[in-house]
Amino acid sequence: MGFKFFKLGARMDIKPLAAVPPAVRWALVLSLALQVLWHQAQPAPAARARPLPPAPAAATLRLASLGEPLALSKLLMLYLQGYDDQAGLSLAWNSLDYPRLATWLDAALALDPRSQYPLLAASEVYGAVADPARQRLMLAFVARHFAEDPNRRWPWMAHAALVARHGLHDLPLAREYARAIRERATGPGVPPWARELEVFMLEDMNELDSARTLIGALIQDGLITDPHELAFLAGRLDELAARQAGRPTPTH
Repeated sequence: MGFKFFKLGARMDIKPLAAVPPAVRWALVLSLALQVLWHQAQPAPAARARPLPPAPAAATLRLASLGEPLALSKLLMLYLQGYDDQAGLSLAWNSLDYPRLATWLDAALALDPRSQYPLLAASEVYGAVADPARQRLMLAFVARHFAEDPNRRWPWMAHAALVARHGLHDLPLAREYARAIRERATGPGVPPWARELEVFMLEDMNELDSARTLIGALIQDGLITDPHELAFLAGRLDELAARQAGRPTPTH
């Protein structure tokens, strides 16, 4: 049976398939089969991680905010939050470029200085990686920005002190952060325990005399007024005195 079609109104006859030489037909089938096999043998396209780009300049961000810097700050944080989940990949936080990451956090905080989100992310998210160098970068970010608004940002500095103590096992750094809280976070909204962190760091460092002196200063300067806190500190003084004298620690 032949195939017929019309072209520009003229009838044309096509030769039947049987008229095609067998060698040509087999060559066509073989070429199609080889093409299918070639495509199947190709490896699946590999997903490649995109490096975190540099943070935009502050002037660029101010123009891009269109008068809404708080909204843009949130968008920057959402962008960072989703960057570790790329198409076909789920990146580990410790694979990110942390110095560059810090510049993005800087930019988000500059757009909204009252936001706690960048500090929370640095302290409790990106600072939670099992990489001391990256942890220190995030703690340094927190410490640097704590000084700009200590009475509001003390929780992240307190967390940084605890990470330095228990995560990095760096007691001098932990004490430095705790001392910064005591000296700078003096507002009424700062709880007594935050100002007392330095005492525990000194005890861990076996600086018992310094710890006793600090407790006495906290009480004498009136920085601690809550009766329960005063009783607690008085008990700590007794315990430190007993430890120094080699006596059993008094129980309360």
